[in-house]
Amino acid sequence: ESAQQLGLDLVELESWQCCGAVFSLATDAVINWVAPYRALAAADRDGADLVTMCSGCLNVLRRTNRLVASNGELREKLGAFVDMEYAGQRKVHHLLELLKQQVTFAALADRVTTRLSGLRVAPYYGCLLLRPAEEMAFDDPEAPTILEDCLRALGAEPVDFPLKTECCGAFVSLHRGNLDASAAVARSASLAKADLVVTSCPTCSYNLEQAGPSLPVVYFTQLLALSLGLDGAFSGHAIDPRPVLRKKSLLREVN
Repeated sequence: ESAQQLGLDLVELESWQCCGAVFSLATDAVINWVAPYRALAAADRDGADLVTMCSGCLNVLRRTNRLVASNGELREKLGAFVDMEYAGQRKVHHLLELLKQQVTFAALADRVTTRLSGLRVAPYYGCLLLRPAEEMAFDDPEAPTILEDCLRALGAEPVDFPLKTECCGAFVSLHRGNLDASAAVARSASLAKADLVVTSCPTCSYNLEQAGPSLPVVYFTQLLALSLGLDGAFSGHAIDPRPVLRKKSLLREVN
């Protein structure tokens, strides 16, 4: 709905599946690239590029796309396995990139109906959105600004904090239950006096919510929807962000 308001024509990929979750560094495990290859081939079959709202998906899909385009032998094996031809010609975008490049943040600011004034937001990038830098080509891996620029367009105040590009622990935290890395990130944002943390990765969101002291964690699309006068769907969080948003007079009713 937010995309429609901003003139972005997004169509759900038919029969979509998981991207594979992790980009394999093995050179002989073709099966590891089947899932992202199939998603890319399906988008190409529909005559469209791919867009995702997940940093992990972007990492897997963009790197697989690059690999498929440069490795003819692998491309042939994958095509035979899923019975779909694809040569790596499509582009893979994160929704943040479309907001910056197609909508533009200046135009987004003009469309905002509920400015997030007074809301101090810590933008958390994590690792998969930015690295490896030469393959992702997304933003400066050490000093990214796209989330900050987006937040400013929505009227919020970005809060810088030292660990905004550090890994949250990713699937290691999920598998082993070790939340030390996530807790360090949450503490860093809390010490910077942020009202809440915003992410662009579901795994980061989950880990930070499980490990954080009391700092709410929301997805960037939730703040986008709120600023456009839509339902931000803020229920269901481990740490409820609605009290903070009500305190800032940003929620007219319980979302």
